[in-house]
Parts: sequence; structure tokens; C-alpha cells
Amino acid sequence: MTKKISHVLVPGTFDPITFGHMDVVRRALRICPRVTVAVAESLGKNGVGTTFTLDERVELARRALDGMGGVDVMPFTGLLVDFAREVQADAVVKGLRAMTDFEYELQQADLNYRLDAGLESIFVMSSPEYGYLSSSVVRQIASFGGEVDTFVPPCVAAALKERFCGLPAAI
Repeated sequence: MTKKISHVLVPGTFDPITFGHMDVVRRALRICPRVTVAVAESLGKNGVGTTFTLDERVELARRALDGMGGVDVMPFTGLLVDFAREVQADAVVKGLRAMTDFEYELQQADLNYRLDAGLESIFVMSSPEYGYLSSSVVRQIASFGGEVDTFVPPCVAAALKERFCGLPAAI
């Protein structure tokens, strides 16, 4: 008998969470009634470090996703498959923007399968309006004082302004 998927993870670094990430969470809710946004502790791209601490990224994600029923936000360290077992998730949902995302995510899915064959991987293509959007691009725009309001929720835009421009914003 095939087990139904009742709980999925949407993992990522979320440094910071963007409207693209939020779109993937909404779409995951169409697949499954329970979604855990799994915020990874990370060294950041190329080991440089993250813009926001793990606690800040979790709090920003919680605020951004507030009001989305069926969604929890939790931090995790270590292997995703171990966290999935811990929270009893059946699958991982990842958004794909381009072929480069597919190649990377396929490798990750293969490794996860080798570590836990019971953990499914589900890929959703990014909505056209978010196909170009990444946390890296948002951080770069914000670091030069550019407006990021069309890419991230207000709480994230305020936190980025505070981080890069010294303007006050409470996380």
C-alpha cells in the first residue's frame, strides 16, 4: 500500500526569504495540508557567512508566512534527512528556476534518497514572475541601497535596510 504524503518540508537557507520562496510554500500547501519551512543553519555561499543569523532568518520567515495556515517554520542543523525523520515529514518540496537549479537539486535529491529512500523529493517550477528571483540578488540590490519591496515582504525589506543602510527596523 502506498503511503499518502501528509507532511512536507520546504528547506532552504532563506537569507532572506523572498516572494519566490513564499510562492513555493503556497504551492506546497496545494499538495499537502502540512508544510514545515526548514531553515538551514548555513555557512552561506562560498563559506562567507549569512547576512542574517539563523534566529533572524527563522523570525523573518515566521513573520513573512504569518497567516498561512498549515505552515510551521523551524530551524535545523545537520542533514535534511535526519530533520525530516525528526519531524516525520514524508517529502521535500523544492522550487526550480532554471536548469542550473535542476542539476543541483537532482544531486541533492539523489543523495537524500541514498540516505533515506522513504523521503520523496517533489519539484515545482517557479512561477514566471519569480524565475529570476534569488536571495543573493535581493541582498546585492539591498547592499547598494536599492529598493527590494517588489521582491520581499515588508518585514524583510525593513530588516535589509537596517542591515545594509543602518536604518532602524525591528525584527
